[in-house]
Amino acid sequence: MQHETTQMSSGLPYRNSVGLCIFNADGLVLCAERRDRRGAWQMPQGGIQKGEDPALAVLSEMKEEVGTDNARIIAKHPDKLRYEFPDYMQYRNGVFHGKYRGQEQSWFALIYDGCDSDICLTNEFESELPEFVAWRWVELAETPSLIVDFKRPVYDALVSAFAPLAQRIARREELPVWSGDPVSA
Repeated sequence: MQHETTQMSSGLPYRNSVGLCIFNADGLVLCAERRDRRGAWQMPQGGIQKGEDPALAVLSEMKEEVGTDNARIIAKHPDKLRYEFPDYMQYRNGVFHGKYRGQEQSWFALIYDGCDSDICLTNEFESELPEFVAWRWVELAETPSLIVDFKRPVYDALVSAFAPLAQRIARREELPVWSGDPVSA
């Protein structure tokens, strides 16, 4: 189902946020099913507070959304990626109460250093209801088909940028030490 974005969003800012492409040792990425839209799976993401370092926001969002921050950043997408909210999310009773036209995200690739049993969606580290109800490891190339349609171009860009990294991880090759610069994996 395609969603249209209209002039309703013009003039509104993008919400500044981060996205997390969390790889396990087999080169698979963590995707979780949204509580508010069953059947819609996505990688964790979340807002950045004013003045907050995006690299620090990544780990705090990971802790809030999946219950652990047992990972390390290995890469960053070279560009900020944007998507616009469809009309049904623009209204004042929408998720961001009509404050934003969409999200502008800094995406990071991380390698997960924990055990699957460390992942916990109960949201004990935040006061809101848990965002996700289930999680699983999937092939990076599968993620665009799992995401809601208005975010699909972002996921296509992630697959393009991070696929070589996923292959390196799956082959058990040495991983880069992230220096803070965007990657060309």
